Amino acid sequence: MNRHDKVCVRDVMANSYVMIDGLTTVHEAIVLAKKHQVKALVVNKRHDDDEYGIVLMNDIAKKVLAQNRSAHRTNVYEVMTKPALSVDPNMNVKYCARLFERFGISRAPVIEEGKVIGMVSYNNIVVNGMVKGE
Repeated sequence: MNRHDKVCVRDVMANSYVMIDGLTTVHEAIVLAKKHQVKALVVNKRHDDDEYGIVLMNDIAKKVLAQNRSAHRTNVYEVMTKPALSVDPNMNVKYCARLFERFGISRAPVIEEGKVIGMVSYNNIVVNGMVKGE
């Protein structure tokens, strides 16, 4: 990628994502993640002044499985990260990668005008961004 090429998050993000309610059980969340083949689920806002959350499969492993909690009796809101660190679709992917590194995350919802429009991960950035920027 030369210094004049700009690859935006919009160019590399996955347009598919799964939105769930915070009251969803962890078991139901796992079933949805498996069905849709995703590693993270976006937790919907409860109202307009609320923020989106995110629950990753490693959150579930650390906070439910490792703690010997029941996936059937634990709700997503108990293990999610909220507010979810999100990115703008027009952000340059190199800055998105730097943001991920700085905050120790590997994926984030892409939000435009207050609405989730996709998900971006390191994998999206490397596989799609590095090729588009050539």
